[in-house]
Amino acid sequence: MMHNRQEKLEALGRVIDTLDILRVKCPWDAKQTNESLRPNTIEEVYELCDALIKEDDQNIRKELGDVLLHVLFYAKIGEEKGEFDITDVCDALNTKLIYRHPHVFGSTHVDSTDDVLKNWEELKLKEKGGNKTVLSGVPSALPAMIKAERITEKAANVGFDWQKREDVWSKVSEEIAEFAEAAESMGEKEREAEMGDVLFAIINASRLYGINSENALEKTNAKFIRRFNHIERRAAEMGKHLKEMTLAEMDQLWDEAKSIEREQA
Repeated sequence: MMHNRQEKLEALGRVIDTLDILRVKCPWDAKQTNESLRPNTIEEVYELCDALIKEDDQNIRKELGDVLLHVLFYAKIGEEKGEFDITDVCDALNTKLIYRHPHVFGSTHVDSTDDVLKNWEELKLKEKGGNKTVLSGVPSALPAMIKAERITEKAANVGFDWQKREDVWSKVSEEIAEFAEAAESMGEKEREAEMGDVLFAIINASRLYGINSENALEKTNAKFIRRFNHIERRAAEMGKHLKEMTLAEMDQLWDEAKSIEREQA
């Protein structure tokens, strides 16, 4: 069921009222701080991301609620400190959205999503109190794969990118070849550095082809888990333990899992 604007505002108001009551009457809620909530926030965001990659609408709705609770909770703590409340959060967001979309709310013309992203980065650099350098807006705590995609994206938005996306494959091949040729003779730190270069080049290539590396890898992870679980299940049916099976036997069950997936597709 879709709801109108008034119903949405009333629903949000009810949650804020409930949180206000819990903050006073629930011992757990009453003692929470920004620091104590932070680990839970990270967990909730990952749970939302898990539901999103699975396109599980029921869990997306549930996890969005959990994330929203944390947003409201931090705003509540800000209000108690006399620094800001949820109104200030929303007003600041609305102002930023309007400022960063001059092609919608102003006279700027854009021809593509690439133009939108470039304008976005340029406006961020101009904002008072905004990022001082192109890459300073990338959070240091981001997981390395997501961080690599974000910094190459930001660099590309100011023109530091391949002129033709297919040219990136020579760089990918170069980095892989460098690692493969010297992998056995390298020291541990050098091997790590060279593998970092390989991964960075591949993530950059993914970006150029419109592929989100994190999502792509997570889908491959899920695929591997499904197929390996099939091997384990079929081995149990045959009365065998995985450690007792040969690689050829496991490969056969792997191919069996692939065949089942093709039939179900």
